[in-house]
Amino acid sequence: MNKRFYITTAIDYVNGLPHLGHAYEKVVADVIARSRRSLGQEVFFLTGTDEHGQKVQQAAVAMGKSPQTYCDELAAVWQQLAVTLGLSNDDFIRTTQDRHKKLVQAILAKLHRQGDFYKAQYTGYYSTKEETFLTEKDRRPDGTFDPSYGEVVELVEENYYFRLGAHQQWLIDYLEANPSFVYPENRRNEVLGFLKNNQLEDLCISRPAARLSWGIPLPFDPQFVTYVWFDALSNYVTAPASHGDPGALAGFDAVDGVDLTPGNLALWPADAHVIGKDILKFHAVYWPIMLKAAGLPLPRQVVVHGWWQKDNHKMSKTTGNVVDPVAVINEWGLDAFRFYVVRELDLGPDGNWTDAGFASRYQSELANGLGNLVNRSLSMLKRYREGKVPAVAHDLAAEVGLAVVELRQRWLANQLQGGLESIWKIVNRANQYIDQTAPFKLAKDPAQAQRLDEVLYCLVETCRILAVCLQPYLPGTATRIFQQLNLPGTPDRLEQAQWGRLLPGHVVGEPSPLFPRRDAPPKK
Repeated sequence: MNKRFYITTAIDYVNGLPHLGHAYEKVVADVIARSRRSLGQEVFFLTGTDEHGQKVQQAAVAMGKSPQTYCDELAAVWQQLAVTLGLSNDDFIRTTQDRHKKLVQAILAKLHRQGDFYKAQYTGYYSTKEETFLTEKDRRPDGTFDPSYGEVVELVEENYYFRLGAHQQWLIDYLEANPSFVYPENRRNEVLGFLKNNQLEDLCISRPAARLSWGIPLPFDPQFVTYVWFDALSNYVTAPASHGDPGALAGFDAVDGVDLTPGNLALWPADAHVIGKDILKFHAVYWPIMLKAAGLPLPRQVVVHGWWQKDNHKMSKTTGNVVDPVAVINEWGLDAFRFYVVRELDLGPDGNWTDAGFASRYQSELANGLGNLVNRSLSMLKRYREGKVPAVAHDLAAEVGLAVVELRQRWLANQLQGGLESIWKIVNRANQYIDQTAPFKLAKDPAQAQRLDEVLYCLVETCRILAVCLQPYLPGTATRIFQQLNLPGTPDRLEQAQWGRLLPGHVVGEPSPLFPRRDAPPKK
């Protein structure tokens, strides 16, 4: 049984609507998933929603709805976002699904049996907004708490705690022995710095049901529900376990209603968790320790992306300084949006969205660069050779081949922005080739008929190969290029990018603009 390349996004908390950061993370994960499929790997791509917790319960009550109704309505919005973004996800998990809840209880049962939990009284401060306990270290110099915590209340209550501290040195050693576990390197250094300079406190994994009813009951004490982060992180392993993945099922104890029968799908360990920098501690500290305690291998990599600003300022609904990804897609097209967010922002650092920058990349790189190349190439073949592909020629074969090799290497390293740069080497070179060879001049000289054939072949073959290379990034555009070339199938395997596969005598279809020229910047 071959293990699939298993990639996940963070699951989104359903206490609000999707924004640019959510859309970016999902597009990045989709490009990685599609690129791995293009390289011939079997892939399983998971995304979903995080639906328990106090904020959800309070929001539902305020709207006069049951928490489940509230979650059902918002989950539909997030599932539609996956469609709008053109995601190729294989599963969408909701933490209110029975398959997830029962498996979370099975993990809790195992850790409790092993003695990983203990019960203790807590006296201190609690942020309802962030659903987290605070300590004196969280106070500002004037004794107050940061406004980002919202209302902070004093609490005295009993809870269950997970013995995190016992694993601190193990995790330090693991991170140092596995430098690729957290990517990019500066985020790994951030985790190591935290672990080496702080005593890791045990993690509260419960909330009293009397205070919070909207959660998964602890299987060993129904007077408590599961802390939302323990519940949410578990989705990465409950989803494959629900499909019968033997590697994931090893982490569970049998509880009522849970089927632990192995199936034929091999997923765990995850190959990549794609997350934002704000939840790094949960994924690179809590999650590895949870997995170790459950006896499961760790994911191979946590891929950490940065945040977006708008016009060099933090995005804020209050000031109206936001980017609505759905509005941009509706106005400019899905592939234009996907292109900009991956081309503009490399994995790791923060990015800055500007409407002018979006319009500039659309115009110069998509409309004038790629779109113009494909349109000119096919139009000249139609005009000068009635759309019939000439004999194979090799003027651009070596340069295109080198760019494809580079693209493969960048995909394997999850260098998505670098992959687009490799592709645009081909785009720019082909446009330069048109200027250098001037096929419209060659067409006027019957003595240059063979040379014109060579130029035309090189151009349309380059367009075909570009469709193959672009598919993970711009799947709709790649398909349209294939359709205009009148080619069957889909350009979804990089092996199709071998030079010379466009056969002489093949007749191409009608060219049409891939990216119509636009004058105005995108609406906010």
